[in-house]
Amino acid sequence: MNKIYPNAAAALDGLLFDGMTIASGGFGLCGIPELLIAAIRDAGTKSLTVASNNAGVDGFGLGQLLETRQVKKMISSYVGENAEFMRQYLSGELELEFNPQGTLAERMRAGGAGIPGFYTATGVGTVIAEGKDVKVFNGREYILETGIIADLSIVKAWKADPSGNLVFRKTARNFNPPAATCGKVCVVEVEEIVPLGSLDPDTIHLPGIYVHRLIQGAHEKRIEQRTTRKREAAQ
Repeated sequence: MNKIYPNAAAALDGLLFDGMTIASGGFGLCGIPELLIAAIRDAGTKSLTVASNNAGVDGFGLGQLLETRQVKKMISSYVGENAEFMRQYLSGELELEFNPQGTLAERMRAGGAGIPGFYTATGVGTVIAEGKDVKVFNGREYILETGIIADLSIVKAWKADPSGNLVFRKTARNFNPPAATCGKVCVVEVEEIVPLGSLDPDTIHLPGIYVHRLIQGAHEKRIEQRTTRKREAAQ
């Protein structure tokens, strides 16, 4: 089975439909599937529910899909860097399901592992717990969270082989592995595709069994926040 496609549009061909749920990897702008996001924007698929740590920034990453009004609902844990996200949510144009960050990662992991739900103490006694089943274990309250199963997973990795075995680089190994596992179909973009057998099995972060389609591309790698200090005057 050939998993390698020539570009993002080709890799998404036949997979997109209005109203679908997409799990997107990355954290802020680190390790986001920017090429696949741009291809979804260009395809015009609408009424999307997107499960992602956040929604990128204005004009980049998932922020592009917000600008084109293609996202109906976000399932996120952090939304502080996107003014358009904030505007749409406060005006009632965008649905938002807030999740504690660890809960969101575990919901993706659970969905990928075939676990329909799990109990966690995180969020007990807060608005997160509203409407959710509560049980007591060893004298402590826990709330029920459901696993996420997406129609499509889009993730970014550093290297892959033709079988789809993936290696993530440093901080980019964040939400990408759990996002990859919870989709019915997983499409991955990488910086480099290496020959089969060249990856050390002990360095593989995600086995190719989870990966259905694969592209290689050039990435912009924007910096979300740049902090500098003034240059000291010469003495």
